[in-house]
Amino acid sequence: MPKLKTKSGVKKRFKFTATGKIKHGVAGKRHRLISHNGKYIRQNRGTSVLSEADTARVVAWAPYGLK
Repeated sequence: MPKLKTKSGVKKRFKFTATGKIKHGVAGKRHRLISHNGKYIRQNRGTSVLSEADTARVVAWAPYGLK
């Protein structure tokens, strides 16, 4: 059986927690921030845990996990 390749975008965008959940950066924080209010910028700071519905798809793109 040949080895499966990990999607290179997944390597750059996601991290696995110790319990197997997936962390991701929040979208909408790169440019045009002057049009967002301060509450939006504060609440989207840092990372958040991916929803259960999207977790199965990302796990399929990273068949052997991420280091």
